[in-house]
Amino acid sequence: MKKNIETREDIELLINSFYKKVRQDECIGFIFNDIAKVDWDHHLPIMYSFWESVLLDKYTYKGNAMEPHIRLSKKVKLLPEHFSRWLKLFYTSVDEHFTGPGADAAKERAANIASLMQLKVQQ
Repeated sequence: MKKNIETREDIELLINSFYKKVRQDECIGFIFNDIAKVDWDHHLPIMYSFWESVLLDKYTYKGNAMEPHIRLSKKVKLLPEHFSRWLKLFYTSVDEHFTGPGADAAKERAANIASLMQLKVQQ
């Protein structure tokens, strides 16, 4: 049975599910695997904290989420279809595991983040 997003464990499930899809995706996987060469053991806990801050008001994230993406955009052109795919994979991950106001908030905030990120990397 699906539940609302309420705990750090819920965030970890969501983010692990999402990035598993991202790593295997033919549209955006190369950006993470080949261009950014993400160290997943390092990156995933940062993403847990980021989304815990965004969704649960726990403020465990310390950092500037925009800066690494701006640096990445200097290595590879981040196109609208990349952001659309990222968002689709995120929504799919939310919908697979969760329902309720937390799930709705996660999708809304992800859409806002994707829009802002796209705007910033194109400047």
